[in-house]
Amino acid sequence: MTADGRTQEGSEFLLEARELQPRLHELMRRFVEVESPSGDVEANHRVATVFQMALEARGMTVARRPAPGYGEHLVARLPLEGAPSDARPVLVLGHMDTVHPLGTLSTLPFEHRGEMLRGPGVFDMKGGWACFLAALDLLAARGSAPSAPLLVLVTSDEEVGSPTSRTLIEEAGRSSRACLVLEPSLPGGAVKIRRKGTGEGILTVTGKAAHAGIEPEAGASAIHEMAHQILAVTALADPERETHVNVGLVRGGTGANVVAARAEASVDFRFWTREEAERLEAAMASLAPVDPRCTVRLEGGVNRLALEPSPGSEALYATARALAAEMGMELGSGGTGGASDGNLTAAVGCPTLDGLGPEGGGAHSQDEHVLVDRLPHRVALRARLLERV
Repeated sequence: MTADGRTQEGSEFLLEARELQPRLHELMRRFVEVESPSGDVEANHRVATVFQMALEARGMTVARRPAPGYGEHLVARLPLEGAPSDARPVLVLGHMDTVHPLGTLSTLPFEHRGEMLRGPGVFDMKGGWACFLAALDLLAARGSAPSAPLLVLVTSDEEVGSPTSRTLIEEAGRSSRACLVLEPSLPGGAVKIRRKGTGEGILTVTGKAAHAGIEPEAGASAIHEMAHQILAVTALADPERETHVNVGLVRGGTGANVVAARAEASVDFRFWTREEAERLEAAMASLAPVDPRCTVRLEGGVNRLALEPSPGSEALYATARALAAEMGMELGSGGTGGASDGNLTAAVGCPTLDGLGPEGGGAHSQDEHVLVDRLPHRVALRARLLERV
């Protein structure tokens, strides 16, 4: 072991990962240059085929599951020679859809510019998939293999809330011993051990229409009532607990001279704990009108519970951190206000480690990129994790 904590094995992994850089860059190019916006079924079929070929080339069996309106999800399995038939797999989880519309390559082409590889979806999260496949290649080159069977789930609708993949993800989480999520890392390469949960709802107020000039007293304004309800909903936020509530869209009424009969508002809320989720849902369900002539209804609620640390996820992080240290890396951890499919696996009790994708930035923007010199570290860490988990 060297003075900075590196071991010979850790140094060898990192060196061999660097030698795989050309193959890794080509994998990223292959994935990024097949554009795949959420909800474009034909585009999804194209990118799913590219992913399927890459997975099968590494010995996996791949099944395509229908995702109505979004194309297909891929469910791949890599068995472990000699493992019992009922051995619980390690779940490797991520998505192939992006937020970028078709044609983004014309303004954000895949290219190696300076210290960055740029392109739509390269950071979120096709680069993460390329690093995973390169990690398998690294293990194969060393005559090694994952320590457990792999269940690999590539979904096509994560960027829009996983409407058709949620059940599939939850079932996979329940059957797996651990989940490694290939979403991008935090700045500096830290992994994600916490994610806020999310909720959303449509708040509807029904009043009674009337002429605003002739007989306003005959009406009950849904908009005026909505103003009271917005104040009540946003008052549920708790800055100390970092619980946030946002009313992002409001609509209602038919004209300035009409007492509004109906109003709607969209509500988004974020929270760190299950207890906060329950508090918010209960409070919103008990909203009552200030004007008794109006009715108030809330549709929706918690969409994803928070990804909270658990003994299992903390053990996963401890393993990853120790392996990183053997390569001379300090692997930090943190949380983020955005949710991922890792929230779903954690909620069903599967130990989950998120943010194992590459370092970079500019997700969902024209500046999306990954950092070239940090890619070997992510590949080597992934390979070592697969050997140990």
